[in-house]
Amino acid sequence: MEVVILPGNRQIGKLAADAVEALLRRKPNAVLGLATGSSPLPVYDELAVRHERDGLDFSAAHAFALDEYVGLVPGHPESYREVIGREFTSRVNILPENVHTPDGSAADIPAECRAYEDRMRAVGGVDLQILGVGTDGHIGFNEPGSSLASRTRIKTLIEQTRRDNARFFTSLADVPHHVVTQGLGTILEARHVVLIATGAQKAPAVRDFVEGPVSAVCPASVLQFHPHASILVDEAAASSLKLADFYRHTHDHKPSWQGL
Repeated sequence: MEVVILPGNRQIGKLAADAVEALLRRKPNAVLGLATGSSPLPVYDELAVRHERDGLDFSAAHAFALDEYVGLVPGHPESYREVIGREFTSRVNILPENVHTPDGSAADIPAECRAYEDRMRAVGGVDLQILGVGTDGHIGFNEPGSSLASRTRIKTLIEQTRRDNARFFTSLADVPHHVVTQGLGTILEARHVVLIATGAQKAPAVRDFVEGPVSAVCPASVLQFHPHASILVDEAAASSLKLADFYRHTHDHKPSWQGL
């Protein structure tokens, strides 16, 4: 696990976009894993700029969303298919048929979960997965208590997560109770994981999953087992890390050829 502490969102967005761009230039048909929420927005903004300005090409790429609400009608503005389209995929030249999200309105949710995993395998698996982290340490919608070996499945949201997401809906009552999410075991199969956390409210979760024990109580801690996990945080999110100075020293003296 590499922890990179940067001044703010702009620098984080540029560094994560560098990793995506390098991947696409060496592997045009790369498979990207996309998260929603506020954390990845600087990355998506930077990638859209590079597509428009520099011709960064997404035409052969595939993208898989981390999760989707269960029970929202197709086309609902807060469904993650719609959110990812607004925030990112409609701003670059990725083919609509290459953007995949779980179907939260499927009649047979367990079958849809299995099919979603099959679709990822069929294109070779995720090359680079973008993640955020919740204030309770969840990644995707793998809430505390999730199996560290879990696969794509239906999950019940805890009330804190529903409250955190209520700002995107008219009221808390409109936030669904269930989601389909990639499991922790699924996420671990991505070849490179880039997790972004900003703001002081994320500092306890960052401390717990980076420097604490691996535990289902803090689902993101499973990334300690990942061979290529890049954790990009701002100063506020890094404020509780005991080894912050070491992480800064390591990044400052990293070989220039190594990349993220």
